[in-house]
Amino acid sequence: MSFNGSTQSTNQLISYLCAMEFKLLNKTSKKHQLYIIDNEASLKQVTELSRDESSFVSAKLKNDQSFVSINQYGRYVCVYLLKSKSTASQTDEMLRKAGADLQAFANKLKLDEITINNLSAQYNAAYLIGEGLALANYQFLKYKTEAKKQENTLKVVNYAPKSISIKEVNQLSVITDAIYRARTLVNEPLNFLTATQLAKEIATMGKEAGFKVTTLNKAQIVKEKMGGLLAVNRGSIDPPTFTVMEYKPAKALNKKPIVLVGKGVVYDTGGLSLKPTANSMDRMKSDMSGAALVSCAMFAIAKLKLPLHVIALVPATDNRPGEDAYVPGDVVTMYSGAFVEVLNTDAEGRMILGDALHWAKRYKPELVLDFATLTGAASVAVGEHGIVCMGTADENTKKAFRDSGFRQYERLVEYPLWDEYGDMIKSEVADIKNIGGASGGAITAGKFLQHFTDYPWMHFDIAGVSFAGGKKGYQTYGGTGYGMRMLLDFLMNYGKV
Repeated sequence: MSFNGSTQSTNQLISYLCAMEFKLLNKTSKKHQLYIIDNEASLKQVTELSRDESSFVSAKLKNDQSFVSINQYGRYVCVYLLKSKSTASQTDEMLRKAGADLQAFANKLKLDEITINNLSAQYNAAYLIGEGLALANYQFLKYKTEAKKQENTLKVVNYAPKSISIKEVNQLSVITDAIYRARTLVNEPLNFLTATQLAKEIATMGKEAGFKVTTLNKAQIVKEKMGGLLAVNRGSIDPPTFTVMEYKPAKALNKKPIVLVGKGVVYDTGGLSLKPTANSMDRMKSDMSGAALVSCAMFAIAKLKLPLHVIALVPATDNRPGEDAYVPGDVVTMYSGAFVEVLNTDAEGRMILGDALHWAKRYKPELVLDFATLTGAASVAVGEHGIVCMGTADENTKKAFRDSGFRQYERLVEYPLWDEYGDMIKSEVADIKNIGGASGGAITAGKFLQHFTDYPWMHFDIAGVSFAGGKKGYQTYGGTGYGMRMLLDFLMNYGKV
């Protein structure tokens, strides 16, 4: 199963996704093999190994080597020994990282395909290794003049019979595809991915996956009086967009929709509150990671045909210090009618999200989930190891998200929304102000967003995890798509006890 959008025209970024195919075989392959085992007895089932080869592998595994390869002069037969960690989530993550190691091994030797055989007792071991392998194999080569020479050779992951189900192969293909797309959107620079182009890319995905896409242009946004989005856009030479996606199957489990909201700041200079520190703008093309996450999640939701009514909203603009830029001290009338005193134009994400969260009220939603690279405070607190979250959803919903986070190793740290944090954003001249002071920055940002909600809601601050400065495990340089697997896991288990 392929996740390459190569049929798109060359001015669409989707055409630059690196192809990989997943296949479930109905008979044993004679090409390169990986066998997953969890004990010495399992090794005896690897019939492709001679007695001497089997003895060699056994000796290496007993010497604390978990991955052993045998060169049979025409193909490689590899064995991976699964040693369970103290928790299931740690074991699963170890298998994903083993997949990343297998990816590096395969490409170093210029292998084009490999077959995964699961002889262990862990039912999903082959899925997890394939997932780590595929995510590690992602490349963004659109702007490389010698892209073909630098392209990974590994293109096909085969699964031996009984190692995985056809449903799991399809799920793995779709989710990996969605993450590739999200990473690519984040990796695109502003001189390609303006707010208008982002809306076009979402529309293209909607046509391919089968969900409805409606985009409001600047004139329509002005007519709607989306003051937060328009204020941030004032310093830009490019117009804003507001994109609405909807997937509604015939027999949805939820009577009221789940609404996803993604921050779409395609580039953030900080506006007139210009980012002051060295290198602080270098990765600001990634400030639309929330928009990439929710739009590509919609792609996966539609492709997987999840029985859920889901709507996604993406307010999009860049934030620049142009001639008409909004300034500290301005009072902005938001889409809700609330007055906001702007004290820092670099706190722009909450301004555009406030309008989107108010828009969500028209759907009388069952649950609203927003994803945003919102604060440096969240990044400092948790770093690259998890997502800061907070919200007003019930405890069952929060527990379901925590469980999904652990299963996918995209873990959550919940912050409180105490009233005292709301006091910190009270304004002397308006209803609220857009910053709350030096302390509690991630929470006061959340309290700002809460002001525009009247429904069960969760906020996910992905500032620390949305962009990687280098390859680590199955995360490649650039956009990560972090949070996508957690969100989709939550939705695939939605309503289950």
